[in-house]
Amino acid sequence: MASFRCSHLCYNIPSPALAHYPGSRSVPSVLDFKCTTRKSPRLRSLVVSLALAESDSPKSIGDEALPLFQELADSFRLPPDYFAQLPRDLRLDLNDAAFDLANGPVVEECGQELGGLLLNLSQTWEQADTSTSTSIVSKLPSLQSSLSDNTKAALGKRLLSAGKRFEAMGQYGQGELQRIAKIMVKTGKVLSARPVVTTTENPKTETRMLKFGELQVELTPEKANIGAAIAFVFGILSWGLSQGIESVPENSLQYANDNALLLAKSLRGALLAMCYSSTVLSAFSTGGLILLGRQLASESNSKQQ
Repeated sequence: MASFRCSHLCYNIPSPALAHYPGSRSVPSVLDFKCTTRKSPRLRSLVVSLALAESDSPKSIGDEALPLFQELADSFRLPPDYFAQLPRDLRLDLNDAAFDLANGPVVEECGQELGGLLLNLSQTWEQADTSTSTSIVSKLPSLQSSLSDNTKAALGKRLLSAGKRFEAMGQYGQGELQRIAKIMVKTGKVLSARPVVTTTENPKTETRMLKFGELQVELTPEKANIGAAIAFVFGILSWGLSQGIESVPENSLQYANDNALLLAKSLRGALLAMCYSSTVLSAFSTGGLILLGRQLASESNSKQQ
């Protein structure tokens, strides 16, 4: 109706600009052009892109993942001793599925809560504990809303890999394993197809720590050089002490009886052995700390460049 009124006005309003006079040129009026209500191609493409973006929004994908998690939880409703009764070759395949589900940095990729859940689930598969496995998988639907896109993508890859292990088990019993494999692969494909959001983080500087029980010391080139100097001084003191002990002749001292003489000789030998070993260890420590200081210095210079 709006287009009809617009075109009607355009064609019926008289205009002085349409009159022709002798010797004058005809000037086209703005009213000569037809009014139109057609959408431009750019506007159409914008509408289409907005519709596609709305259809591919995370909310729609999240709504699709929720029934998949519920179906996955339902597929693990098995008899209490189902996994324990599997043949030996199928138990090995179940252990492989447990490894694929929770191998690597699962907590870093899937978060503390979901990562711990996957670790516990893999342990139940390795122990063939069907009841605990059913209880753990039933918690997945409640975690769906709190998972990020990156976490769901990481979970999808692990479910897809573990589902293929279940597929390799073949037909057993009433087809429970294949039903689990089908839903795991389907859920894994849906979740792993989600776009992964990459964030640029500043690289963390790696620091080497030297631990003495509860005491932790950060290794730097300066501290390594200081440690080398201390080891060198300690080695000199140990060497001087050993030379002082050797310079004392055994016959210069008088002892009450033979037992005291034997005790003094044993103590003298123990002190000499301790001093010489301390000198050797100090020499090795000095050389090692000097080399460590040079290595740390070169690494810090390369990172700065």
